[in-house]
Parts: sequence; structure tokens; C-alpha cells
Amino acid sequence: MPITQNISKCSLAWLGLFLAVFVWSAIEPKDYFTWFLEVLPALIGLGFIIWTRSSFPLTSLTYLLILIHCIILMVGGHYTYAEVPLFDSIAEWMGSSRNNYDKVGHLAQGFVPAIVAREILIRQSVISTRAWLNFFIISFCLGFSAFYELIEWWTALAAGEDAEAFLGTQGYIWDTQSDMGMALIGAITALLLLSRFHDKQLRSIDRKS
Repeated sequence: MPITQNISKCSLAWLGLFLAVFVWSAIEPKDYFTWFLEVLPALIGLGFIIWTRSSFPLTSLTYLLILIHCIILMVGGHYTYAEVPLFDSIAEWMGSSRNNYDKVGHLAQGFVPAIVAREILIRQSVISTRAWLNFFIISFCLGFSAFYELIEWWTALAAGEDAEAFLGTQGYIWDTQSDMGMALIGAITALLLLSRFHDKQLRSIDRKS
């Protein structure tokens, strides 16, 4: 089977799964305002994929990670991050009163952007040494996470009580700091676990180009 047909089928599968979860997420969510706020980054991600698909196709690893992150966002949007049923069960099993699905979201907020940033920086030859590359990626992910916390704060100021579910602090005073900490852990973990595999896929793209 030609490579182009393989790529086309993978693209359709990616889009089909995204749309299936999106439609499910949009059917009677816990709160439509919160749903919109949580799902908006996934829609931005979809736009990014469509915009760059021809001019700057990414590795299959990066596409997969973006899809997983979008699904995490859409699940959180449907239930709100504080009320995802599976994590209610996990909290009950662990004797905790806190639903920690939001921490999964913030872990992904560092894990996925780390590989996206890594791919762009390497392919555009922005940074020559791997040590500085990793330092920049981790700094970028931490800065991105901090900026998202600012967005949550601004949204809360603008919307008042309507943004409480979007914030999802659940009464935890160190929620903002722990969110950024999870993003930092996610970025470092992604670089440690996936860099070699990502390099192989990048070399494959170089050969095709």
C-alpha cells in the first residue's frame, strides 16, 4: 500500500476519533459554559493540525499525543475536571475526597507540548545543543502552564462564580502551584521517555523530505 494512502487513513482515523469524542462531550455536559472553556484548547489544537497538515506535517508520535491531550480536555469538559466518575472512584478507593483528574490534565499540559516544541525546534534548527534544547523545552512548558493559570484567573475575574468549575481548585490552596508542578513533571518525563523514539521518527521525516 502506498505511503500516501497510509497517511490518509491515519489522518481520517485521527479526525474520526476526535470528532466522535467531541460529539459525545458536547451531549448534555455538566455545564455548557465550563464545557466551552475546557474544550476550546482542543478546537485550537484541531485548527493547528489542519493548518499545518500540508506545509509542516508532524511525526505520528506528535499527532497521537495531541489527540490524547484533546481527548483529556474533552472528557474534562463533559464532566468538569472535579467530577470525572473514574477519578471519583479512585479517590474513594484511596480514602481521599479530591478528584485528581485535573492533575492528569496538567501532567499532559507539560508532556504533550514538550514533544510538540521539541519537534518544531529540532526541525527548524533553532537550538544546536541538546542540553540547551531540553532546558528551553522545560522552560517553555513551565511558562505555558503558568500562562494557562493566568488565563484561568482572568476568566474567573470576568465570569465570577460561573468559572468555579473551570478553576477546579476543590478547596486546595496550593492548586495553582501543584498544577504547574505537574506540568513540569510531565515535560521532564516526556523528554526522558520519548526523546530517542521521537528522534527515530524525525529521521524518517528527513529521509522522506
